[in-house]
Amino acid sequence: MDDVIQQFFNVEVMWRAAPLLAQGLWMTAQLCVAVVGLGLVGGLFVALASLSAHRWVRLPALVYVDVFRALPPLVLLVFVYSGLPFAGVELSPFAAVVLAFLLNNSSYYGEVYRAGLLSVPAGQREAARATGLSETQTLAFVVLPQAVRNVLPDLLSNTIEVVKLTSLASVVSLAELLYAANMARSITYNASPLVAAALIYLVLLWPLVRLVSRYQRRLAI
Repeated sequence: MDDVIQQFFNVEVMWRAAPLLAQGLWMTAQLCVAVVGLGLVGGLFVALASLSAHRWVRLPALVYVDVFRALPPLVLLVFVYSGLPFAGVELSPFAAVVLAFLLNNSSYYGEVYRAGLLSVPAGQREAARATGLSETQTLAFVVLPQAVRNVLPDLLSNTIEVVKLTSLASVVSLAELLYAANMARSITYNASPLVAAALIYLVLLWPLVRLVSRYQRRLAI
């Protein structure tokens, strides 16, 4: 039993690995900001395009959503990082991860936004236009705030999944948290750094999970 504890919960090993884990955590934070931010913005454009009255705009958006929701994120990431160089496009690990996750996440965020936009009664848009607001102003100040509020739990849930997906970046040797923990494991010959990385993810994401659950219960009342 003591051997198991020393192999997985060695505090001394975790402490020695702390600087490397801190660097990985910082890279993970940068990656999350880029991926989530671009995904939210890209998803909004995808949602608006999928609801466009113009068929030539709507159909490509729907195909985009179906294709990138169907492709596994890991397959997409490996293709962007290892496949695109054969077409003359070479990206850094960070850029490859951001691009692959943007394509994947914007399709999911797009569907969430689309559900939110459809949940806003048409009368809200008509009333706003009747007051003299332009179509863009109506969308920005009337429709979109209500749409986001209606699907906020789904947006938060999707964001949690995006943060967890960033661990896939270790596949392309991006020095994020999981990659750093694995490097520390190979140096120390001990699994404790991996346990420490798991605990860091738990500490960061558990409050968000509880927040989403509480918000969903409030909406259900």
